[in-house]
Amino acid sequence: MNAAEQVLWLIYPYVVLCIFLIGLYYRFQTDQFGWTSKSSEILEKKQLKWGSNLFHIGIIFVFFGHVAGLLIPKSFYEFLGITDNMYHSVAFWGGSLAGLMTVAGIFILVYRRFANRRVRRTSSIGDMVALLLLTLILLTGLAATFSNAGHTDFDYRTTINPWIRGVLTFHPDASLMRDVPVLFKLHVLIGLSLFAVFPFTRLVHIISMPITYLRRSYVLYRKRR
Repeated sequence: MNAAEQVLWLIYPYVVLCIFLIGLYYRFQTDQFGWTSKSSEILEKKQLKWGSNLFHIGIIFVFFGHVAGLLIPKSFYEFLGITDNMYHSVAFWGGSLAGLMTVAGIFILVYRRFANRRVRRTSSIGDMVALLLLTLILLTGLAATFSNAGHTDFDYRTTINPWIRGVLTFHPDASLMRDVPVLFKLHVLIGLSLFAVFPFTRLVHIISMPITYLRRSYVLYRKRR
């Protein structure tokens, strides 16, 4: 294991974790009113509706797919009688559909944010960086999925899966990532980078708990005549 591998797979994840936690604390202490998704619906509605719905529906399935593939040990599926072929078939077709839906949604959102002058003016540099990273994560994820289709010589459940669980339990093994294909490595590294910028963007609204929204009155927008 060389120095670069140690930095990428042993040190970088914890650097990101520190930035993520300290950044969230700092953001909450100094910018509670900015802890929001900052809706721009009043500026443009049609593209937002399509892009937001496609992205959010798709990303939910992508998230749970990653939980199933990266946090649940392969032995658990074997215990349930799920063969490798069954698992990979469901993962490929389900992941591809969810990924394509999410990519379509984020492309619409990116186009809207850059093409619409009024929306662009409300965007911070952090928001632009987050959108770029999200787009790269989705594209590398889809590319990795398609490139690995039909191949049995690589299984992320025996490499990336135990590495991630090792990171979360503070016992990472960088050697597990040594023979992982480049596209998967890029996907993981860009994903980690997103966590580093997460506290400084509007993505923080993901971890908010809007319980009071259940009993809050609707917000009405009125057009000027």
